[in-house]
Amino acid sequence: MAAVVLALLAVNLLSVIRQKTITNDEFIHIPAGYYHLVDRAFQFNNEHPPLVKIWAALPLLLVQPYEQPLPDLSQADSDKQTWTYVAGFWGANEKLFERIAFWPRVMMVALTLALGVVIYVYARALFNSRAALCAVVLYSIEPNVLAHGRVVHTDIAATLAYLCFFGALYAYERSSTWLRAGLVGVAFGGALVTKFSMIVLAPLLVCLVVARLFGAARREGAARGRLLRHAAFASLVGLVVVNCAYGFKSPPLTAPDAQWIASQPTAVFAPFMHAFNFFSQLLPTHYLFGLYKVLLHNHNGHPASLLGSHSDFGWWYYFPVAFALKTTLPFLLLSAAAIVWMLRRLLLGRQKIFLYLLVPLIVYTFICVTSRINIGIRHFLPAFPFLFIAGGALLDRLFRTEGRGRVPAAVLGALILLWAGAEAARAYPDYIPYMNQLAGQHPRWKYLSDSNVEWGDDVPALAAYLRARGEREVSAVLLGGWGTLRFFGVQYHDLLAPPEVKRPDTRYVAIGASFLNGSTVTGGVEGRLSNDARINFFDAYRTRQPEAVFGHSIYLYRVRE
Repeated sequence: MAAVVLALLAVNLLSVIRQKTITNDEFIHIPAGYYHLVDRAFQFNNEHPPLVKIWAALPLLLVQPYEQPLPDLSQADSDKQTWTYVAGFWGANEKLFERIAFWPRVMMVALTLALGVVIYVYARALFNSRAALCAVVLYSIEPNVLAHGRVVHTDIAATLAYLCFFGALYAYERSSTWLRAGLVGVAFGGALVTKFSMIVLAPLLVCLVVARLFGAARREGAARGRLLRHAAFASLVGLVVVNCAYGFKSPPLTAPDAQWIASQPTAVFAPFMHAFNFFSQLLPTHYLFGLYKVLLHNHNGHPASLLGSHSDFGWWYYFPVAFALKTTLPFLLLSAAAIVWMLRRLLLGRQKIFLYLLVPLIVYTFICVTSRINIGIRHFLPAFPFLFIAGGALLDRLFRTEGRGRVPAAVLGALILLWAGAEAARAYPDYIPYMNQLAGQHPRWKYLSDSNVEWGDDVPALAAYLRARGEREVSAVLLGGWGTLRFFGVQYHDLLAPPEVKRPDTRYVAIGASFLNGSTVTGGVEGRLSNDARINFFDAYRTRQPEAVFGHSIYLYRVRE
């Protein structure tokens, strides 16, 4: 039955791929992945590890995109190199755009199905087959999974890697063998090269080893020795996996990248150089550099919006609020009830099995609430599987209720699943901007921004609408649309271009939901506007009636007849 549910999930995701184009970040990730794959070089787009991008790019070996010869970029930093390559890649492959955009996303659907399988296996190991089936059903109808399960990005892959790590730990706890210690190492290393936030697993692994050492202190010394040897072996395997993902290459940083690092404030630069000098003997250069860029990004913050407020440094309650708005109400209520139920069973019933759900959930929640990058619920996805499994276990408990409450409990469980399924059907195919009934009838951009409300995948609908009216140009500001709109027969004129750039007087203006919000208004106007002016740059359009709205993410205004 679980296989049928996952098959339906695959059909759903593939049908959405046919209707939606690539997102803002995929415009970069797909060419970068192909470059990693064919040239075995990793300086491009190095703020994201290469493993997922390489996986997604594998079908492109059959598509055979054309690559223009690159100019000499030896004196350019990695960001400039990335943008030069990306622009050249898409410019040379306009006729292959549909195929290049389609097949990498199919590979991500395969990863999403693999995550569903691991959820089932982990839930069955902790509880039973019915709880596992309920967990898979919850997973397959969650709008956030349906939104990102087709996207070439690190979020779903990191969710899979995070769950696999704890699954490997659980297997090792049950039987502490060399093989299972090696599996922990593979899962650990695989997570590190999936998403840089997975670096949290390194101190967590140390803490778990120390905790087991104290537990083993009451036993013979041989047990402690075996644990230390297994921990060292797992760490070594993890290091090998990381180096393997980077082709066992560790070239020195280019002079521009080294100069960029040195230009950072001393409080940021000095600790990195100490760490870099130490770990560069063990880890690839571009892994360390990418990790540094992500940590620096978090240190400096990122423009974001929450419930009408704007900040560069986020809010500790951002992800709890985003979770409350962007998950279905039945899953939200079930998750809250499951957490209370698990804590009660753990504290009163001493059922330590729930630690394998609560610990990873608490750890990743802590990482998110302390993050200064508040741009999408997708960054919280690694915590979701543990809620799916907990919810599945609670539903199984309802279905196993005996006595007079048996029928009401079973009906309640069935209603939760039916309600969640109805929400997924209601949202189809516009899963990225989905919000539940707590958002009311207000536009989504009034609550959240960035990839929560717009990510560029609705460009085909916008282009079809314009072409049907004889329009081949539009003044616009869209996430992703700046790069993809031309592939659908419409020329994009940037509303945020500097004043010296002349724009034609187009009939329509298209504005992405996140730009209406104001948090993503940067780029062309950055440095020329105050923060308030930047946030309210498109204020005149916020109360204006759009002629059309595409996927709840792109607003189209007619500005002249």
